Amino acid sequence: MSYNGNILSKSISISKIYSIHYFEYMSDFSFEGESHDFWEFICVDKGEVLVTADTEHYVLRHGEITFHQPNEFHNVQATGEVAPNLVVISFWCEDEAMSFFRKKTLKIDEVERNILASIISEARHCFDCRLDDPYLENMPRKTPELFGAEQLICLYLEQLLIHLIRRYSDAAHRQIADPKVLKSTKSKSDAEIFNRVTDYLAVRIHSSVTIEQICKDNLIGRSQLQKIFKDNCGLGIIEYFSLMKINAAKEMIRTNRLNFTQISEQLGYSSIHYFSRQFKKVTGMTPSEYALSIKAMAEGSF
Repeated sequence: MSYNGNILSKSISISKIYSIHYFEYMSDFSFEGESHDFWEFICVDKGEVLVTADTEHYVLRHGEITFHQPNEFHNVQATGEVAPNLVVISFWCEDEAMSFFRKKTLKIDEVERNILASIISEARHCFDCRLDDPYLENMPRKTPELFGAEQLICLYLEQLLIHLIRRYSDAAHRQIADPKVLKSTKSKSDAEIFNRVTDYLAVRIHSSVTIEQICKDNLIGRSQLQKIFKDNCGLGIIEYFSLMKINAAKEMIRTNRLNFTQISEQLGYSSIHYFSRQFKKVTGMTPSEYALSIKAMAEGSF
């Protein structure tokens, strides 16, 4: 038999990465703006920001992503109300398909959120620099880097762009929404339980809860609950809740309205000392060190 292989075409090809950032901004942060000859997008992971794109001004909220085409002036600033978390990625792509993203603000779904998380994770394996430095112009590679990290960044980014285009295309959206191509009933059920319990924890972030209480209030067995959290985020449920609290504490510190004792009390910690230990366990810094680090970043003196 004679086989003829197919040379696969690429609809979108990323040839160069300029920056990959995950920013935790103060509530009064402001970036004066810039323009460059490559693409960039901003996605709000938490909070909201004011965005300028040439002459347009708009608010970008949690879960929204906006694209800046090459040579488009853009800037971003916090609204003053909340301390935002942003994913900012800039890259080179000359494919015609990128015209879809001109002047676009879109809402990401859970699949796209997970892809973004994978890009950030691989960037930490790949580049020898902090991803939260807004003044960083070059990203030095780690030596040695984790095998395949650079390639995975390109693949994930291409997947993200393709997924967005398909999802926002009417014909493709109908196909994706077809029950025949959705996950199995069990997977959907597990995802629903995960989302319901995370919402439950978010409401109780200012108090302490036990696994027994969570199981009782959500009508679920302990082993099933732990398995769902391990499968969905790789963490045990109490570990996940602790991470939620520390992320909330980081946002409160950046908002700069409460002292550390007040933050500790607001989040239901038994003492400021326990709060400080937990904060350092998760972030590698004490609350004071984190506050100084963020302040230095904002002032460009890090």
